Amino acid sequence: MKKTITVGLLASVALGLAVFACNTNDPSINPVSTGRLRVSFDNVAGTSDLALGSGTYQNAVGESFAVTKFNYFVSNIRLRKEDGNDYVVPQDSSYFLIQEEKPASQTITLANIPTGNYTGITFTVGVDSLRSLADISKRTGVLDPGLNDGMYWEWNSGYIFLKLEGTSAVAPAAQNNAFYYHIGGFGGGYNGKKTINNLRTITVPFKTDVANVQATMTPSVQLKTDVLALFNGSTKLSIAQNPSVMFDAYSTNIADNYAQMFSYVRLQPNQ
Repeated sequence: MKKTITVGLLASVALGLAVFACNTNDPSINPVSTGRLRVSFDNVAGTSDLALGSGTYQNAVGESFAVTKFNYFVSNIRLRKEDGNDYVVPQDSSYFLIQEEKPASQTITLANIPTGNYTGITFTVGVDSLRSLADISKRTGVLDPGLNDGMYWEWNSGYIFLKLEGTSAVAPAAQNNAFYYHIGGFGGGYNGKKTINNLRTITVPFKTDVANVQATMTPSVQLKTDVLALFNGSTKLSIAQNPSVMFDAYSTNIADNYAQMFSYVRLQPNQ
């Protein structure tokens, strides 16, 4: 009888430990601690702040120009942890439209980030194929084709990843000396052929800084987006030779250039 009671007691203890173990892994009982991280995009032209309409800048081939519009999508964000792994921001919370004419859009807040130390950020310029082709119910907010400041090609059924417009004396007089670069294309297929893919993924380390995300601390990372890099990258973009580029082969050169626009500036530990 004593042996039977002992075995039963041990079985009860084991069952209790198993239940306790299951409960401690239940997020509803022990939720993961989270915080927020702010990321700001400071649009510049070389060493000057970008000023729409009023600033005059010069590209690598010596052409002077002014910028009247500068928009770009940032999506598919991943944060590099101190241990070398990545935290992937849920896709539904990972699409942002940065607009120079709307200062509030230039700072994004990533919520529900697991607390911890982060040493870099990776993101895509553009809108990936899955979201581009998703039902309209999945494309709200900045992805709403009717509400995103003309960042969607109705004729081409696709998002404009980056839009740069401006004026230059070397741009055609027939275009009122205006130039424009509307770059998109997610590399889908059409009539059995692969189409242009201008999605570009950028990784920006925080140098020696570490963003410490805590429930009570919201660090802010400042990045710089240099519009001159769009002209002065691996391809030297001439306004006179290419005053307007949209969905054509040359657009991939501009995409390669805008992949080089972003750099790290500083970290503000807590705001």
